Amino acid sequence: MIRVKVPLDLHAVALGGSGAFALATPLRIRDVLRFAVREAIGSRAPADKLVRSVHRTLAGLEAGEFTIDFNGRSFSDADATVVCTGIADVRFFLTARRRATLNRT
Repeated sequence: MIRVKVPLDLHAVALGGSGAFALATPLRIRDVLRFAVREAIGSRAPADKLVRSVHRTLAGLEAGEFTIDFNGRSFSDADATVVCTGIADVRFFLTARRRATLNRT
């Protein structure tokens, strides 16, 4: 499990004039993945490693190699939107198809 801090969307609060966005932030799964990869490789990792790792992770999600469990909800689409606040728990699960491929080798 990777715990990521969810940033506040201050721009949405200012534009909408609603404090609701200060309590919960809507994010795309691809953004959550970026936060999780940054947390996993560390904040001191070189920028090019972060870019490569995020690109590979998004490609794996798109190819169906794994799904993401975000605070107890599973997602396989990087463009799906979630609403969260504070800290989020992110888990990666191999799909059955990917597990079968790995077991054959």
